Amino acid sequence: MSKRTVMAATLAASTALLAACGGGSEAGSVPDDCQPAHEFETISDGKLTVAAYDLPPFTRIDGDKLVGVDGVILQEIAAMECLEIEVMSAAAAAIIPAVQAGRADVAAGDWYRTAERAEIVDLSDPIYTDQMAIVGEVAPTAIPELEGEKVGTVDGYLWVADMKAYLGDSLSIYNSPLNMYQDLNAGRIDYAIDSYGSGVFNTEGEDVEVVVADSFEEVAASTEGAQSSFPVPKGSEGLLTAINEDIAELRESGRLAEILVEHDLDKSAAEPGEARLIGD
Repeated sequence: MSKRTVMAATLAASTALLAACGGGSEAGSVPDDCQPAHEFETISDGKLTVAAYDLPPFTRIDGDKLVGVDGVILQEIAAMECLEIEVMSAAAAAIIPAVQAGRADVAAGDWYRTAERAEIVDLSDPIYTDQMAIVGEVAPTAIPELEGEKVGTVDGYLWVADMKAYLGDSLSIYNSPLNMYQDLNAGRIDYAIDSYGSGVFNTEGEDVEVVVADSFEEVAASTEGAQSSFPVPKGSEGLLTAINEDIAELRESGRLAEILVEHDLDKSAAEPGEARLIGD
């Protein structure tokens, strides 16, 4: 198990550390003189084992590398801590069990902070908000403007129950984004409601707008969007502290917002607000 040397965490020191340790680079080359920012243990000496699956734009496994929003954030964190990233590819349903069993140090893939999940793994501080978005040829930001229109969304999203109560039979609920966007492109629905990241990814190259929905009292998810986190095994206090403090430095330096923008997400998602748990 690897031990990390404690170092004072200031923004200036963090910037220098990222440069010295290859911040933002792909995993695989840690300089011999790299000075890690924290002391903690990982499953494999010198490595940060990340359980992940393909969920663009948040995660994508490219050979032995992890890319996407979470992938780049973890590359930055690994650089601060002088670690190489080792990717454990698994099906979505197997990711949290792998972390829970201690086979991975951390999970990547836009994992929401939920009360149920917090019972079996520890969750990092909020990283970014998975924002509710409206997609259409000319998309309104105001939810009330969807009244009287044919609207679609995907089963499982936090806003489904509230939107069904608000829009009634004019809301169609799909099993997958693929089916929803096929109907949007065919004109069978006027607007789609999706997470901002999924909306941007699924409409790339198409002549449609993806806009963050305005806060609307009758739809709770528009007021407080789901907060993303990095799940780690229960009791991993040193690792959790390191991840939380590294995320805080990325946010303070503006790098976190830059990563979101680099992946066509809204920079406002980098300010998720006070930590909360869905279902608490």
